[in-house]
Amino acid sequence: MGNAPVRQGTFSAVVQMANPIFILLAMGLPIAALIYSLNFGSLTTLNYIHIMTGALWTGIDLFMGFILGPVLGRLDPKARADIFRRLVPRMTFLMPVLATVTITSGIYLTQRLSFSFTDPWVLAAGIIAGLLTVQGFGLLLPNEIRIFQQLLSSAPDVQKIARLGMTNARLGGLQGVFQLTIIFIMANIRF
Repeated sequence: MGNAPVRQGTFSAVVQMANPIFILLAMGLPIAALIYSLNFGSLTTLNYIHIMTGALWTGIDLFMGFILGPVLGRLDPKARADIFRRLVPRMTFLMPVLATVTITSGIYLTQRLSFSFTDPWVLAAGIIAGLLTVQGFGLLLPNEIRIFQQLLSSAPDVQKIARLGMTNARLGGLQGVFQLTIIFIMANIRF
């Protein structure tokens, strides 16, 4: 959390932990790009936004699950909690935006390219996207909120922060595997 602990217990404290400029860029750029492409952009622009946000989402999840997760697993809980103190505030703002923009642009691409939502490949991609959404918004995000609650409390539980953070790192790896499966499916749809 840096030099001075933030214990205000408010949304503004969370924003300060994540850095307002980072939040503006991490949330504003993908959302603005999606809005622009849906209203004024070409199919190529929409495809680019889908691929870029999907690549970032997948890459971060794979990094979390297969690189950072095993490294953190070898650290003591206090060291792990110190890393999650710095990581979680930014991830909480970045990952839901990347996931939402990727999935939304994918749905619009499916429509604009006239793919049938009943095609088995499209249906499989949709089911996996649904699983990713449930996992992300039903498990990962609530864990991040629990971590925030600990970070903002007067006596943060280091063990709980470390445990929840490791759970999210493992879930991130699972999300990466699901995302690689979608990439395989999309390659079969397109060619």
